[in-house]
Amino acid sequence: MKHFFLIIGLFFSFPTLAAQFEFSPAPQTDLNRIYRVDRVTGEVGACQYGQKDGSYGVTICYSAGEGAGPTEASEYGLIASRHEHEAGVFRVDYRTGAVSICYVFEDHVVCTAPEKSGKKP
Repeated sequence: MKHFFLIIGLFFSFPTLAAQFEFSPAPQTDLNRIYRVDRVTGEVGACQYGQKDGSYGVTICYSAGEGAGPTEASEYGLIASRHEHEAGVFRVDYRTGAVSICYVFEDHVVCTAPEKSGKKP
């Protein structure tokens, strides 16, 4: 019986482990790009559909570049603006309130330095 409860406990803990990433589409209406953030490290990547060499299509992914790599452990998320011509998304730190803007530049995702409102000049 003891093993039964251990197995049940492990089974119900898997959804928590599966929540490592959060995804958000780019708000641009004619762009099929989706962004991914590691909810703990803040690392951001992106993928989109593309055509290559007469194929039906391929998944093109962009790894983290400048400012988009792992940061201090916290609780990160992605928020898309409602601006239909915007290709980037906001990376937010729910614990500190810091916000970065992330977008694809050449072959990588890049993010601005995190900023907070209320910061004194």
